[in-house]
Amino acid sequence: MILNKNDILNKKMINPHLLILGDNQTVLKDLKATYEETVDLIYIDPPYNRGDNFKFYKDDKKHSEWIQTMQTTILKLKQLLKADGSLWISIDDSEMAYLKVCCDSIFGRENFVTTIVWQKRNTRENRKIFSNNHEYILVYAKDKKKFKKKRNLLPATPDLLKRYKNPDNDPRGPWQSITLSVQAGHAVDSQFYPIISPTGKITNPPKGRCWIHNENKMLEEIANNNIWFGAKGNNVPRLKKFLSDSKIGIVPETLWSANFAGTTKDAKQELLTLNIYDKDIFDTPKPEKLLYRIMQIATDKNDLVLDCFLGSGTTAAVAHKYGRNYIGIDFDERTFKYAYERLKKVCQGESGGISNEIGWTGGDNCLTCKWYKY
Repeated sequence: MILNKNDILNKKMINPHLLILGDNQTVLKDLKATYEETVDLIYIDPPYNRGDNFKFYKDDKKHSEWIQTMQTTILKLKQLLKADGSLWISIDDSEMAYLKVCCDSIFGRENFVTTIVWQKRNTRENRKIFSNNHEYILVYAKDKKKFKKKRNLLPATPDLLKRYKNPDNDPRGPWQSITLSVQAGHAVDSQFYPIISPTGKITNPPKGRCWIHNENKMLEEIANNNIWFGAKGNNVPRLKKFLSDSKIGIVPETLWSANFAGTTKDAKQELLTLNIYDKDIFDTPKPEKLLYRIMQIATDKNDLVLDCFLGSGTTAAVAHKYGRNYIGIDFDERTFKYAYERLKKVCQGESGGISNEIGWTGGDNCLTCKWYKY
């Protein structure tokens, strides 16, 4: 379905799956009327300004022109973010430092979250002075404190789950033991006392530390079988933390390996297997796994994701498979055609990218993926 600019301005375009063909500066300005402070995640993969001449665009602006364009774009994007929303920007060494200063001035340095280093290739480039195997992702929050509460842990690994056992056959299920003591800097007198084990062994808190509970609370925890003294009942006491009560997951790290987030080579293979390209192929596409990791961390089901440099359509494809709503914007009719065809394949259940990992078999016919031509 092809609609136009007036549909956007008249707020007729509210839809969970949107592709918009048009200049992002104009489109973002018009989106504000309907989508101000409604977007949970913005990911952009803008031109890196390396002086290259790619098939679909020239990447050779003067630095001053490039940074001014980025500043204008990011200012518009910030208006669309929710209070707990976040902006993730792919970039490399050519402009990363300048882009960070630009984002600091827009979001405030206090809302800089982190810089992720992504291993974009796992082979060596021997023609250069150094084999450049990485890129960056700058992460900013509309409000860092609110984003911290929204941020998801990554799924627990098998190694983490193995830590939970049930040596005493507790009916509440598997658990792991954690320390009962904390730093004593702000302790009160009631946190210093001896604990007596079932075998009569006396344990005091380590030097410079105190127990996490006062004595009455500790005795209550012991009575409720929440304290573990070891299989023989004479070990240093530890608190039982049950799997059923725990929010199990891994705090995301800032070094993303090729195994964790895919490579550019993976991304090109994902595009080739779609069988929608003729002689053209994107030079620097992003793998679905990279966007999947970002969405795992920054979004929940049905959240709204926006990408105003849609390119090959990876952001929209991953969002569709992963149950997120999305808006994708691109100005080039050739790239837009490929992105739209890719989404049709996604709806039909194509098996590339993250499909097998998340069990994607298709869903929504392409009529639900509306697109608008400016």
